[in-house]
Amino acid sequence: MTRARDNADGSRLDAPLASPTFTGIATAPSLVLTPGSAPADTEGAIYYDSISDSIKFRNASEWQKIGVTPPYFADFLIIAGGGQGGDQHGGGGGAGGYRTSYGSGNVSGRLSAVESAITCNDGTVYTCTVGAGGPAGHPGSGIDGSNGSPSSISGSALTTISSTGGGGGGGHHDGGAAGQNGGAGGGSGLTGSGGNGTANQGFDGGDNPGTGYASWPNVGSGGGGAGAVGGDGDANSSGDQNGWGGTGLASTITGSSVTRGGGGGGGSHSPHTPASGANNLGAAGGGGQGGLGNSVSPDATAGTDGKGGGGGGSNGANRPCGAGGDGVIILRMADGDYSGITTGSPTIATGVNGVDTVITFTGTGTYTA
Repeated sequence: MTRARDNADGSRLDAPLASPTFTGIATAPSLVLTPGSAPADTEGAIYYDSISDSIKFRNASEWQKIGVTPPYFADFLIIAGGGQGGDQHGGGGGAGGYRTSYGSGNVSGRLSAVESAITCNDGTVYTCTVGAGGPAGHPGSGIDGSNGSPSSISGSALTTISSTGGGGGGGHHDGGAAGQNGGAGGGSGLTGSGGNGTANQGFDGGDNPGTGYASWPNVGSGGGGAGAVGGDGDANSSGDQNGWGGTGLASTITGSSVTRGGGGGGGSHSPHTPASGANNLGAAGGGGQGGLGNSVSPDATAGTDGKGGGGGGSNGANRPCGAGGDGVIILRMADGDYSGITTGSPTIATGVNGVDTVITFTGTGTYTA
């Protein structure tokens, strides 16, 4: 260090200065965070999480990361709401559209290849909107069932991931009881063609060769599923146990195998019986049962909520049609990446298969990375 000063003749002189000396000041020790598991739940405590390579502090009831963390991946399973069954020996409702990044091979909807996982950026809010199934009740004499509502995952820098609601089952409509298009198509009524499923989401609904309200086989066709088309109304020559819902798909994203996305079974006209029990292939994936011909019991049943199953077609005039099951959104990421910040009361499971966190939304909510 130097200091300039004036000589007597006015010239400048740069003289060296000694370094300053401070006394009475203690040296502060460095803060060293030892890698390990989270310490006791003490407000304000901090530790280094070696799994996520981040520093975390205790804020109220959760551990939160300090600073910016690198992006990480989250797998997803998204299913829309299932379609409502059709009226008066109607077709079964189609399953809600099914999309997933979890697993390998052709295990996404319509037996398509798995999709890319979500790249989660620090601080980004991901909104998960879960679609409702088609409504319960009676839509009107011979009327098609209502479609389910879509589900979606959206966030900044993410191309929105959306699945289409399941198609409603066809009503009896003489001469044109076609099922509705959807994530998976609704089954036809006593006549017509099943609705079309959506590419990479679900299969078509079943067809029916009948020519009118009282024509053979008098069984509505099944709604399409995530894993197969719905059963046709004339699949068996006896006229019984026809119109099964299309099969769903199994996934282990939650740590155990669960089948979802089954189509609803078609309703029957006396004297024929609808596909039921093990014959209704869509039931394992949450598809509803079709109503039994012209009687008050058993009526059509609803698709299963959280599986996006299609509802069963009704059995006769003024009998209820099966509601579609509500959809679901499931996210899976490494335990160390999970931020702990959610809204909407999802179900949280940590330590899945020893390493992962699974977030299950059955209603709309958010996750902040």
